[in-house]
Amino acid sequence: MKKDKLPKRSEVPVEFTWNLKDIFEDDKAFEAALENAKAYPEKVGAFCGRLGESAETMLEFFKLQDEITIEISKIYGYASLKSDEDTSDGASQIMKGKAINLYVAISGAGAFATPEIISIPDETIAKFFDECKELEVYRRPIQVIRHSKDHVLSPECETILARAGEIAQGPETIGGILRNADMKYGEVADSQGNMHPLSSGTFVLLEESEDRVLRENAFKRCYGKYGELKNTLASILDAQFKQLVFFANTRKYNSTLEASLDRTEVPTLVYHNLIEAVHQNLDKMYRYVALRKKLLGVDELHMYDVYTPIVPDAAKEIDFETAKNTVKEALQVLGPDYIAILDEGFSNRWIDVYENEGKRSGAYSSGLSYPHPYVLLNHSGNLDSMFTLAHEMGHALHSYHSTKYQPTCTADYVIFVAEVASTVNEVLLMKHLLSITNDKKDRAYLINHFLEQFKGTVYRQTMFAEFELELGKMAESAETLTADALCAKYLELNKKYFGPDMISDDEISLEWARIPHFFYNYYVFQYATGFSAAVAIAERILSEGEPAVKAYKQFLSAGSSKDPISVLKIAGVDMSTPEPVNSGLKLFGELIGEMEELVWGVPL
Repeated sequence: MKKDKLPKRSEVPVEFTWNLKDIFEDDKAFEAALENAKAYPEKVGAFCGRLGESAETMLEFFKLQDEITIEISKIYGYASLKSDEDTSDGASQIMKGKAINLYVAISGAGAFATPEIISIPDETIAKFFDECKELEVYRRPIQVIRHSKDHVLSPECETILARAGEIAQGPETIGGILRNADMKYGEVADSQGNMHPLSSGTFVLLEESEDRVLRENAFKRCYGKYGELKNTLASILDAQFKQLVFFANTRKYNSTLEASLDRTEVPTLVYHNLIEAVHQNLDKMYRYVALRKKLLGVDELHMYDVYTPIVPDAAKEIDFETAKNTVKEALQVLGPDYIAILDEGFSNRWIDVYENEGKRSGAYSSGLSYPHPYVLLNHSGNLDSMFTLAHEMGHALHSYHSTKYQPTCTADYVIFVAEVASTVNEVLLMKHLLSITNDKKDRAYLINHFLEQFKGTVYRQTMFAEFELELGKMAESAETLTADALCAKYLELNKKYFGPDMISDDEISLEWARIPHFFYNYYVFQYATGFSAAVAIAERILSEGEPAVKAYKQFLSAGSSKDPISVLKIAGVDMSTPEPVNSGLKLFGELIGEMEELVWGVPL
């Protein structure tokens, strides 16, 4: 499927595209469903002021919520997936806009529900459960709502906050448009004088080049452009944290961190434990940096040397069919039932495989589970693409199991556990690949890939998390997030995390301006905790076999039936302690040792 020029959507063979007919037969069927769903805001609004009147009324309300969840998932899912097939297709963008507007209307109409359910006396709620056994299935969602009792306002105030939510998205939207649409980087030269187009999308690709002159030029040009707009970008980030402080204060939380994590029932201790555990293991990161410096053979290791492969000659072409078969082989340890679902996704067009003109970049699993999950790829025939396939199908099968074994009201799972299943698949794939090769170069290449995951997912994301924590503290103290303050704090953390063998170039102090995740509200730490939990689970599966596999599948099937810390405990991992992070980074250190032996015969 590799071509010099990207194919138009219509030119992609149908077998490599996802089948949206599983959701709606065509756009006409979508429009009909959308029209029918426009009745939902009124239906929801009819329950306003009535949720405490009887158990039967509350049951009726939650059943309606289940119906809406399924229908809106299909409506928004169809429109969103179609728009991602070709982002230049105006008709699909309009469909997506209609779906979003409907969702906003339903959310606004139901803004009364949370404060109303919270206002019902405990004894009345207990009486409802005694009187109506059918209501039992909704005990967990009701508990989650009432958990936030101290932070929910009057119905009138909740309606205002719901409407303000769209305004609060302003900093993220503006920052994204500035970075992705308005910033122009031009071209940069390589060591031979050849020119290469630089953009937000090509930056990391150029940083992966073996041509050091190209990497340095791209690095300096990119951050030079951010430097020209640093005050504007700082103002946007300052506005982001001001709105977080506003909502946290309004809802009577002690901090923006507490407000963010409380929504998913994650104790703030988990966040702090992660940072502390990584601090205790920075010696391993410094050892990796020293290894990279030696393997690249440079007198000074700069930040533009971070992404280039250190074992480049072992890269191999991996077509999609080979990637599928290899992933299946690696996941056999999860049992024939897991493989059967994986095969169903491979055979029945759950996946949109190749890039085409206008297609959304990157990869994702839609989370859509009605009728089944969908996965977007931009498969490019390399090792990364194969790991991406394993990763996204991990997400997909998590959604599949959760939807199959949980009632609709607890079928979804929070983001804290979302990266676990995907990364378990990646770890199992890596372990499988290492088990079938003794070739030193191949092993070094694979181990380096694994090391890069640790570096990028645990260390880098924890550095981001610590930076975000500092920004929250500054904003809560009414400090303005100026460009100078942001750059100074970021450079300080970069030096701390990369250590003495890395030259922390002045330009890297502006990296905060390039990272969209700082607009996601304390999101990135979950990459690091999820990766750590996944490593622990995968190691347990490989060492203990069937009992660990059984426990893991119970985790996959748990949805949000318990709080996320308790859900992970089902799989044998306790994220309320630093142990999973320490255990994962212990493996990181062992892998560095094997890499040193492969390259030099003895550890450094």
